[in-house]
Amino acid sequence: MNTFIVDGLAGKPSLEGTVAVEGAKNAVLPIMAAALLVEGETVLSNVPDIADVHSMSSLLEGLGAYASYGKEGSCSIRTNDVRETILNEDIAKRLRASVLLVGATLARLGSVTFPHPGGCVLGSRPIDLFLDGFKTLGCEISEHNDMYTIRAPQEGIAGGSIFFRVPSVTATETFMIAGVRAQAPITLLNCAMEPEVVALADFLVECGARIEGAGTPTIIIHPSHVEPPKNPFAIIPDRIETGSFLILGALLGKRIEITNTNPSHLGAVIESLRVMGVEVKEEGTTLVVSRPEILQPVDIRTHEYPGFPTDLQAPMSILLTQASGESSVLETVFDGRLNYVDELVRMGAHIQVWNPHKATFHGPTPLKARDIDGPDIRAGLAFLLAATVAEGQSRIGNAGLIDRGYSRIEEKLTGLGVSIKRT
Repeated sequence: MNTFIVDGLAGKPSLEGTVAVEGAKNAVLPIMAAALLVEGETVLSNVPDIADVHSMSSLLEGLGAYASYGKEGSCSIRTNDVRETILNEDIAKRLRASVLLVGATLARLGSVTFPHPGGCVLGSRPIDLFLDGFKTLGCEISEHNDMYTIRAPQEGIAGGSIFFRVPSVTATETFMIAGVRAQAPITLLNCAMEPEVVALADFLVECGARIEGAGTPTIIIHPSHVEPPKNPFAIIPDRIETGSFLILGALLGKRIEITNTNPSHLGAVIESLRVMGVEVKEEGTTLVVSRPEILQPVDIRTHEYPGFPTDLQAPMSILLTQASGESSVLETVFDGRLNYVDELVRMGAHIQVWNPHKATFHGPTPLKARDIDGPDIRAGLAFLLAATVAEGQSRIGNAGLIDRGYSRIEEKLTGLGVSIKRT
């Protein structure tokens, strides 16, 4: 079950139908970690059925929590019996979001041991932001056999001020979680402003936390007594999945409706598509998109929110291969995120890579089918898009990587008219 087989449409815009967006991967993982702060049962709704969610559940259960799943995306997390302080090494090394449990475990139990967090290979993703931040909060850090141990002072995590030299979503979320059980207020400066950060703050506030400034560069977390939310907490729609289907519609759509989403989270993406001549209609929580006769070129520069999301850089590059003229991509967030471009060139795309951060696209160019292994979640999805627009039958390997971020992707694509199956 590790390969997708896709029969390409040779550029013919024939896809139509409705596709519903799942809850956000990048919102549910920190909220699941934050549930560790409260003793009792936390119930979440609109939880996506993706591999990373199940990996986070396994990590929580390794600490003594229990996660169960119900109908229509509900998830219950019970944390009464949390006693363990060591994260499962094998799972944590595969999941970058495992670092979110560092702040939660440390805040609740006073100590945590974990490996260097893993995840997709996206260039340098240092952990020093986390280690330096916890040192600032009075914690002691040791390393032995490739495992880190952080211990809080006996009285608990100290208050203080942390300045992030670069805005980091995961670091912002980790210290926001830890700050709820600190001994004094914690001020975070140069914070990430993504909707997922705001969603985490909303969840913590629902539990009784006092947090100021979420969604701005400065966040202040006040020590608080927290309890499980009284009602199920709904996970926000996944803006990256939404953007992926918007790009598919711009590539091959006769008329695609994307439901259960939040268009306000996608301003940079929608504006870029409109510059390319793509008509995107906003109807409440629904977006409607179709391919224009001619796709105009555009220059894309990824940036922290509210800029163009780095997670949509690879899917957007497929669209740029079909634009008439010269487009460019400037990647400013990760230094290894253009590692998929060589495969697109082998499919027939005309792309010049100037350095690890910049590439120029000349189009439109017809793409030919190819057998490719996806290197990460987003490039894997981009290869599915490329295979769909190409002529011939492609095989996209490492399907399990795509499953980490997209639930039932072949079912959703089939519903829009894509010929895709998993083997």
